[in-house]
Amino acid sequence: MSRKNDALPEEQQAKLIELLNRRLADAIDLQLQSRQAYWNVKGPHFMALRELFDKVAEGVEEYANLIAERIVQLGGRAEGTARAVAGRSSLDGYRLASAGGNGHIAALVTTLTDFGRHTRYASAQASELHDADTAAIFTEIGRGIDTWLWFVETSQQAGS
Repeated sequence: MSRKNDALPEEQQAKLIELLNRRLADAIDLQLQSRQAYWNVKGPHFMALRELFDKVAEGVEEYANLIAERIVQLGGRAEGTARAVAGRSSLDGYRLASAGGNGHIAALVTTLTDFGRHTRYASAQASELHDADTAAIFTEIGRGIDTWLWFVETSQQAGS
């Protein structure tokens, strides 16, 4: 591994890169789960939910890019292939049987909540490793996830 960031010892960089790659896998998994909801939602609120799920997927793609860029800045390699993501993601699999809007909303709420929890923990870990920049990236992502979670939760339709 080449040392691109001389402010951090190599051992810390390696730990940060591993942490970042785990969260990168989670972000890509979340993005794909958002797409799963987007592709398969049905019901009376189809268009509104499809648009929301699309925006969530696009927002999460931006988070994945932030994480991947930080990995490279630290001298690592961003590992975002399907195999790397499948082997590394800490998120539960998407419930493929979900068809109605509320089923997809519930599945996405669970995944967003889990991702947000992992992101906040990653921010604390980055702080412990004395990398304020990585901690700030995770804090920013956590705030964004909280907003997406709020949007998805409030889109739930009573009785549908």
